[in-house]
Amino acid sequence: MEWEHHSIATTIGGDKLEPIDLARLIVDTLTDKKGQDILMLEIGEISVLADYFVICSGASDRQIRALLSSVREDTKKLQVPPLSVEGEPASGWVLMDYGTVIVHLFAPEMRIFYDLEELWREARVVVRIQ
Repeated sequence: MEWEHHSIATTIGGDKLEPIDLARLIVDTLTDKKGQDILMLEIGEISVLADYFVICSGASDRQIRALLSSVREDTKKLQVPPLSVEGEPASGWVLMDYGTVIVHLFAPEMRIFYDLEELWREARVVVRIQ
Protein backbone atom coordinates (compact mmCIF):
# COMPACT_ATOMS: atom_id res chain seq x y z
CA MET A 1 0.00 0.00 0.00
CA GLU A 2 1.39 3.40 -1.01
CA TRP A 3 1.04 6.18 1.57
CA GLU A 4 0.59 9.80 0.63
CA HIS A 5 1.33 12.80 2.80
CA HIS A 6 -1.35 15.41 3.37
CA SER A 7 -0.69 17.92 0.65
CA ILE A 8 -1.08 21.62 1.17
CA ALA A 9 -1.77 23.31 -2.13
CA THR A 10 -0.52 26.84 -1.79
CA THR A 11 0.85 29.19 -4.37
CA ILE A 12 3.03 32.22 -3.98
CA GLY A 13 3.33 34.27 -7.13
CA GLY A 14 2.04 31.27 -9.09
CA ASP A 15 4.56 28.86 -7.60
CA LYS A 16 3.58 25.94 -5.38
CA LEU A 17 4.90 26.14 -1.83
CA GLU A 18 7.01 23.02 -1.36
CA PRO A 19 7.29 21.31 2.05
CA ILE A 20 10.95 22.37 2.38
CA ASP A 21 9.96 26.00 1.78
CA LEU A 22 7.23 25.82 4.42
CA ALA A 23 9.66 24.23 6.89
CA ARG A 24 12.25 26.94 6.17
CA LEU A 25 9.68 29.69 6.67
CA ILE A 26 8.77 28.17 10.04
CA VAL A 27 12.45 27.92 11.04
CA ASP A 28 12.94 31.58 10.06
CA THR A 29 9.90 32.59 12.13
CA LEU A 30 11.14 30.66 15.16
CA THR A 31 14.60 32.19 14.77
CA ASP A 32 13.16 35.71 14.55
CA LYS A 33 11.21 35.10 17.77
CA LYS A 34 14.32 33.85 19.59
CA GLY A 35 13.33 30.19 19.69
CA GLN A 36 16.05 28.02 21.23
CA ASP A 37 17.84 24.98 19.80
CA ILE A 38 15.90 24.90 16.53
CA LEU A 39 16.18 21.66 14.59
CA MET A 40 14.75 20.74 11.19
CA LEU A 41 14.77 17.02 10.38
CA GLU A 42 13.95 15.48 7.02
CA ILE A 43 11.87 12.43 7.97
CA GLY A 44 10.11 11.70 4.66
CA GLU A 45 12.55 8.91 3.78
CA ILE A 46 11.91 7.04 7.03
CA SER A 47 8.30 7.87 7.90
CA VAL A 48 4.90 8.44 6.36
CA LEU A 49 4.00 11.01 9.04
CA ALA A 50 5.42 14.03 7.23
CA ASP A 51 8.36 15.24 5.18
CA TYR A 52 9.87 17.44 7.90
CA PHE A 53 9.86 17.88 11.66
CA VAL A 54 10.74 21.28 13.08
CA ILE A 55 11.63 21.09 16.78
CA CYS A 56 12.15 24.19 18.93
CA SER A 57 12.42 25.04 22.61
CA GLY A 58 10.97 28.06 24.35
CA ALA A 59 12.31 29.31 27.68
CA SER A 60 8.86 29.83 29.21
CA ASP A 61 5.14 29.28 28.64
CA ARG A 62 4.98 32.88 27.48
CA GLN A 63 7.70 32.37 24.88
CA ILE A 64 6.13 29.11 23.64
CA ARG A 65 2.84 31.01 23.26
CA ALA A 66 4.65 33.74 21.28
CA LEU A 67 6.35 31.15 19.05
CA LEU A 68 3.02 29.42 18.41
CA SER A 69 1.31 32.71 17.58
CA SER A 70 4.09 33.85 15.24
CA VAL A 71 4.16 30.58 13.30
CA ARG A 72 0.36 30.72 12.93
CA GLU A 73 0.48 34.34 11.73
CA ASP A 74 3.30 33.79 9.23
CA THR A 75 1.78 30.66 7.73
CA LYS A 76 -1.67 32.28 7.63
CA LYS A 77 -0.20 35.06 5.46
CA LEU A 78 0.62 32.32 2.94
CA GLN A 79 -2.86 30.83 3.32
CA VAL A 80 -1.40 27.73 4.97
CA PRO A 81 -3.24 27.18 8.25
CA PRO A 82 -2.28 24.21 10.41
CA LEU A 83 -4.44 21.13 9.94
CA SER A 84 -4.47 20.79 13.73
CA VAL A 85 -2.80 22.12 16.86
CA GLU A 86 -2.43 19.88 19.91
CA GLY A 87 -1.32 20.77 23.42
CA GLU A 88 -0.99 24.05 25.28
CA PRO A 89 2.07 26.17 26.06
CA ALA A 90 1.44 25.59 29.79
CA SER A 91 1.80 21.82 29.23
CA GLY A 92 5.32 22.26 27.86
CA TRP A 93 4.57 20.81 24.42
CA VAL A 94 2.62 22.12 21.45
CA LEU A 95 2.36 20.24 18.16
CA MET A 96 1.36 22.04 14.97
CA ASP A 97 0.47 19.74 12.06
CA TYR A 98 0.84 21.24 8.60
CA GLY A 99 0.55 17.87 6.86
CA THR A 100 3.99 17.73 5.27
CA VAL A 101 5.61 19.65 8.14
CA ILE A 102 5.07 18.97 11.84
CA VAL A 103 6.22 21.58 14.35
CA HIS A 104 7.05 20.66 17.96
CA LEU A 105 7.39 23.51 20.46
CA PHE A 106 8.80 22.37 23.79
CA ALA A 107 9.68 23.62 27.23
CA PRO A 108 13.31 22.49 27.77
CA GLU A 109 12.46 19.80 30.35
CA MET A 110 9.71 18.32 28.13
CA ARG A 111 12.07 18.25 25.16
CA ILE A 112 14.55 16.25 27.21
CA PHE A 113 11.77 13.95 28.43
CA TYR A 114 10.39 13.14 24.96
CA ASP A 115 13.84 13.17 23.29
CA LEU A 116 12.56 13.31 19.71
CA GLU A 117 16.10 13.81 18.44
CA GLU A 118 17.00 10.33 19.67
CA LEU A 119 13.73 8.80 18.51
CA TRP A 120 14.31 10.22 15.00
CA ARG A 121 18.11 9.83 15.00
CA GLU A 122 18.01 8.24 11.53
CA ALA A 123 16.50 11.40 10.05
CA ARG A 124 18.71 13.78 8.13
CA VAL A 125 19.44 17.03 9.98
CA VAL A 126 18.68 19.87 7.54
CA VAL A 127 19.13 22.80 9.94
CA ARG A 128 20.32 23.14 13.52
CA ILE A 129 20.40 26.57 15.16
CA GLN A 130 21.63 26.60 18.75
